[in-house]
Order: sequence, then structure tokens, then C-alpha cells
Amino acid sequence: MMVSFEEKVRRQYERVASAYDKRWKGYIFSSLSVLKERMQVTGGEKILDVACGTGALEELIVKEHPSQSMTGVDMAENMLNVAKRKLAACPSVSFFQSGATHLPFADDAFDLVVCANSFHYFDDPGASLCEMRRVLRKGGRLVILDWCRDYLVCQLCDLFLKVFDPAHRYCYRQGELAGFLIDAGLQLLTGHKFKLNLVWGMMIAEAVKV
Repeated sequence: MMVSFEEKVRRQYERVASAYDKRWKGYIFSSLSVLKERMQVTGGEKILDVACGTGALEELIVKEHPSQSMTGVDMAENMLNVAKRKLAACPSVSFFQSGATHLPFADDAFDLVVCANSFHYFDDPGASLCEMRRVLRKGGRLVILDWCRDYLVCQLCDLFLKVFDPAHRYCYRQGELAGFLIDAGLQLLTGHKFKLNLVWGMMIAEAVKV
């Protein structure tokens, strides 16, 4: 039986969950710190983190806003188990197993939706963004952080991962991400690319549901 692309991603992260935080510690903190700054959390929003992994973003946010309402979704149960252990003392934070194209929430449920370091894994990025838009309230913001193909190193990583990583889909350019957001019916607010360090070229985009 042919394994779906989404199932390949899930299986891979089920396997690496126990070592994920240690292996990517520096990258996780650096990239999510950029995202946290762009989120501009006040403590009163309802926030959804799509492809939340081990809950690293939730950890960063609740350190500053202990009662912040946050919901994380991820396909990999083992990643979520790590997240639940880390945030067990935070009743305002919850986690659910779900992919990005079928979020288990009502329309207009969140003030802010974020997705970090995962867009290059989405088999259907357009459908995923439409689903994120659905669960956003009118005037709510969506912030996407991911690798950026505009940088040569990311182009090389993209080629390498397509050969050796069955879960890797595609690394997009900044303009392509902007196009996806607009096609999903969102209004693009800001978008820029930047170097996180000598290796990683990143992009971050913010859009609003109008």
C-alpha cells in the first residue's frame, strides 16, 4: 500500500520526538524568538500554533504570559506527548493531534494563528492556509515563519532533502509564500527574509483575515 506524504511526515516525527529538542535547541530558540517578537502577544489573545511540535513556542510565550490561552496541533503523537509533559503546569495551554488541512476547531475561533518551521512539509500549502484562515476571526492575524529558498544555502538544502528526506516537500521563495497567502483570501501585511545565522535563510510573513 502506498504511504501518503502526510503519513511519511507523521512517522518521521514520531521517531525523532524524544531527541528533537536537544538536537535542534539553538535553531529552535533563535527562530522562535523572531516569531515571538512578530506575534506581539498581549496575554489576552486566543492563539493557535499549527504544527506545534514539542511545544517550544508555547514555552516561550507562557514564560512572559503565564495565563496565555494557547492551542497547539501536530500530526505526531510523540511530539505532542513531549509538549504535554513540558506544559503540564499550564492549564491555559492545550494540545490536539491534527494535520493542517483539517483543523478540529470552529470557524472564527482564534485571534492569532502561527506556523513555524513547517510550511516546507505541507503537501497542500494552499489548503492548509485556507483552513488556518477559516479558524481565524475577522481581523485576526496569521504569521508564517519558514526557510526561504531565496538563499543559496536553502536551495542546496532543499535539493539534498528531496533526495534523503522522504518527509520534505518543498522550500519556497518569499514571493511564493506571499502568493499562497493572497490566494487563500488573506490580506498580506508584511513579509521579509533574513539570515538567522550563517546557514539558515528565513522568511516571515504576516497576513490578516478581512
